[in-house]
Amino acid sequence: MTTSFQTAPLLADHSAGRKRRWWRVPMGVQALLAMVIGAAVGFAAPDAGEQLKVLGDVFIRLVEMIVLPLVFPLIVLGIAQMESVKNLGRLAWRTILYFEIVTTLILFVAVGLATAFGIGSGMSMTGGDVGKLPGQGKPAEVDFTQLLLHAVPDNVFKAFGEGNLLAVLVFAVFFGVGLAAIGEKAAPVRSVLDSVSEVMFKVVGFVIRLAPLGILGFLAYDVAHYGLSGIKGLLGFLGVVYLGLAVIMLVLFPLIAAVFRVRYVPLLRAVGGLAGIAFVTRSSEAVLAPLLARLEKHGIKRSTSSFVVPLGYSFNTDGSTLYQAVALVFLANAYDLHLSIGTLLTMVLVLVVLSKGMAGVASASIVVLMAAGKSLGLPVEGIALLMGVDFLADMARTAVNVFGNSLAAAVLDRSNREPTR
Repeated sequence: MTTSFQTAPLLADHSAGRKRRWWRVPMGVQALLAMVIGAAVGFAAPDAGEQLKVLGDVFIRLVEMIVLPLVFPLIVLGIAQMESVKNLGRLAWRTILYFEIVTTLILFVAVGLATAFGIGSGMSMTGGDVGKLPGQGKPAEVDFTQLLLHAVPDNVFKAFGEGNLLAVLVFAVFFGVGLAAIGEKAAPVRSVLDSVSEVMFKVVGFVIRLAPLGILGFLAYDVAHYGLSGIKGLLGFLGVVYLGLAVIMLVLFPLIAAVFRVRYVPLLRAVGGLAGIAFVTRSSEAVLAPLLARLEKHGIKRSTSSFVVPLGYSFNTDGSTLYQAVALVFLANAYDLHLSIGTLLTMVLVLVVLSKGMAGVASASIVVLMAAGKSLGLPVEGIALLMGVDFLADMARTAVNVFGNSLAAAVLDRSNREPTR
């Protein structure tokens, strides 16, 4: 009785809240309007357009502010929670191995396509002093000894203070393993980190709401300072992103399905409607519950899909992984940083690490891109220009994420079944 009595007002409040919020403009529309307004201001009033760059600078600082506090608890909790799935044994190891192999293959596909098309070459970029880039105009070589030493912090607090993301990630891995090792004694710490991550989810949401202002400011500055020709280069970037996602959907995924004897087209039909919802809302989490039900109806064991799909939200973001790699090559070319084979391999390794554990974070790809770009010595201001078309890429990569995790569940369900005698 008490539960029913309390639920009614909550439902009423929720309904009222929805009525109060119906008029809010979706973020994608806001971003599009910001692009149009920013370009118009920069074209009609160049002096005002250049002054509006401060809006973009503030947004960049806000994003930088949230990177480490967001990454650390997510990585720690992701590793610590692996202890709770030990009983899944073979499925757990196969799932993680599958995710790593597929995302790494996607990274190589993305880097290959972006390099082949030479996207970003000759394009003027906002902000950042190109002369400060290491080895400008020459192949950027990687000192693996220094990279290793840089990754192992001698002082954890110093690593946080300097924004050394790689060192913080290494510490987070050890910290997460330690939490898993002590079992129930770690519950209070897990609770605190879980609360911190929830707070950071909210903070990220607040910051991303300001993205249209950042887009407006940078595009107004771009058009005023460089003219519309600089914006045209983004169309090439977006074209390569969509081409890469098409290669994943039409070549890589069918090959994987064929190897594991999964019927790919019926699977696409089964989850296609949900992928469409994810495309529009730009949120794969929004379709998690119905996706599990749809996969079960398709014949995949619930015990498999309920483990693989949620884990895939952290370790198998196929569309986002491709986007990040293409974006990094685009920025490196735009800033005239010639990429050697060693640098490209380092880029892949950095993205393999950073792309994990970021599910559920609004515009996680931008956060990962920000961190990876800094690790490679790229000025972060260039990333703000990509924000102008990010929502267009985000819709497609989110839908691909849904398809990728559905395929993973089908593959692992088939490979984990006991062979018939």
